[in-house]
Amino acid sequence: MIHTVLGLELAYWQETTLRVLGGLVMLLLLTGGVVYLYLFKFVSFMQSRLGPMEAGPYGSLQLLAEVGKWLQKEDIFPEDADRKIFALAPAIVLASTFLMFIVIPAGPNAVVSDLGTGIYFVLAMSSLSVIGILMAGWASANKYALIGALRAGGQLIAYELPLVLATIGVVVAAGSLNLQDIVAAQANGEIFGIDWIGNPFVITQFVAFMIFVISVQAELTQTPFDMPIAESELVAGYHVEYTGIRFLIYFIAEFATAVAFAAVASTLFLGGWALPAAWGLGTGVMHVVGPIVISTKAVLLVGVVFWVRFTLPRYREDQLQRFAWKFLIPLALANIVVTAIAKVVF
Repeated sequence: MIHTVLGLELAYWQETTLRVLGGLVMLLLLTGGVVYLYLFKFVSFMQSRLGPMEAGPYGSLQLLAEVGKWLQKEDIFPEDADRKIFALAPAIVLASTFLMFIVIPAGPNAVVSDLGTGIYFVLAMSSLSVIGILMAGWASANKYALIGALRAGGQLIAYELPLVLATIGVVVAAGSLNLQDIVAAQANGEIFGIDWIGNPFVITQFVAFMIFVISVQAELTQTPFDMPIAESELVAGYHVEYTGIRFLIYFIAEFATAVAFAAVASTLFLGGWALPAAWGLGTGVMHVVGPIVISTKAVLLVGVVFWVRFTLPRYREDQLQRFAWKFLIPLALANIVVTAIAKVVF
């Protein structure tokens, strides 16, 4: 794709660099758009408010004002903190989010690295954030931060299991771990002989889709799964001691991770960047349309995350763990069994 657009023969490292930069730009634009659309405006509408209106037209530049504010704040280290680990923790959380985007395809060739085991790479990279959170809680020398980090560790481990198990049903149905193959299986498939909608796995794997979305809500520590940062109990949880640019990194990572998981869910269950093959759109068209399609799907799914976040009350810690271990995991295992049987029979 890059060769076609630029008309140049690029070395592998040059093409990879351009792909990475393009992915970063797309991620930051989507993250900024999601913050403005949902955190500033959608939530304000739900609460009968206008939201920010002064910075730019209809408050559209409020996010830039917020970033400028946080960049000017002093970067404070607690007196008893482990300075190196305290400083490194936010970078690990943000890096885990960026690494997820390496294998998420946004078009026929719009992917940084088309790995054969792409879905497991995504799940592995997403789990790295737990390390950054535990580092932040321990290094802060603050009991509230440590309790929040321990809660986050237990919660993310518990909900990582149904998240992984939910993807297995899709892998069985598509017959591949490669995300491009999963997209192609949905675009070229059919349901009951009907091919004009393809075969989006959200229909045949609806149970897995619901488990995945619920687990993502917990992985993001969003309400009703926000025990690690419960303001009424832990002030701000594991990042209570962070200020300035390091707090800004946690803020960006939170919403960027929501976009990343939404893009993964769109790829696994909603057909990803592709449209049904029966529509007859060529590969050249999808180079342009593909990124728009998956971006739209991801933004809509992030809207579901925010709608739930500002609608439901918080679980207790015991309810949260019981829901994962006694309901979601058995249900995900049952879905795998049913999917495997259906794959053999049909």
